[in-house]
Amino acid sequence: MDIATLTARLRQSFSEEQIIPSAPMSRYTTLRLGGPADVLVMPHTQDQVRDALLMAKECGVPVTILGNGSNVLVRDGGIRGMVLLIADGFAAVSDPVPTDGGRYLLTAQGGAALTKLSNAAANASLKGLEFAAGIPGTVGGAAFMNAGAYGGEMKDVVTQVTVCDRDGTIHTYSNEEMAFGYRRSLLTRQANPGVVTSMTVALEKGDEGEIRAAMRDFNARRRQKQPITLPSCGSTFKRPEGYFAGTLIDQCGLKGHRVGGASVSTLHAGFLVNDRQGTAADYLALMADVQRIVYEKTGVTLEPEVRIIGEDLPANLI
Repeated sequence: MDIATLTARLRQSFSEEQIIPSAPMSRYTTLRLGGPADVLVMPHTQDQVRDALLMAKECGVPVTILGNGSNVLVRDGGIRGMVLLIADGFAAVSDPVPTDGGRYLLTAQGGAALTKLSNAAANASLKGLEFAAGIPGTVGGAAFMNAGAYGGEMKDVVTQVTVCDRDGTIHTYSNEEMAFGYRRSLLTRQANPGVVTSMTVALEKGDEGEIRAAMRDFNARRRQKQPITLPSCGSTFKRPEGYFAGTLIDQCGLKGHRVGGASVSTLHAGFLVNDRQGTAADYLALMADVQRIVYEKTGVTLEPEVRIIGEDLPANLI
């Protein structure tokens, strides 16, 4: 792995503002914790995505793909290799394009916030994305894990997803080819998934007032029931079949349960929060406590929904 050579090559094709050596991952995840990445790169075009991936491959440097960091836990030792941050600089949303079937297509680049896409739909009086109004992720992340809320999922509206593979090849997948399921897709099943560079959704005309009212309602519910003012990764655990993770955790008396700077939210037990400047080790230990106690009391195994990446601190630094 040759980080120095990769960084030098990146500087020939990217601006200084797009390259951050030793990037503290606490700045790039909603949990606000995690150690540094060797180098972080923020591409602004699909060509730059491909170039960065190819440079990393040629230098033998592993690549971690990140969007808004809203469903990610980075361990305290940080991330070795290059982090490719698909975010604000790669976030355009198209104007609506009518189809023969009466629906309208919107295409968003992978780094666009899901809230930006849902607002663009509302501005055009297009319905179908109201559920996404408050999901704190990017289009790429939403396509990757089939994000959803309040009865809606990306699989309901996506028509195609464009992906740049690690070898620089561009693929366009249909809804069927994406094989969406609960918090999974074709990409989650791949050992080294590529970068979602764009996603197209098909929506129907609606009443803007009704669309906005639904978005306000969903956002109000989030504010009332979720600890949105505290650093978290959203729902920490997947929904077990036949149960709700938050309900199980609550029934086990775990609201407020704490390990170091991390605790189970007293507002919604499905959210584990970093409310006292905790470490990734705190958060992982809290997750383990919750999983153990819930299993002991209910026999249900909770599986993480949060994506855990990076490496632990060396023992001599703990």
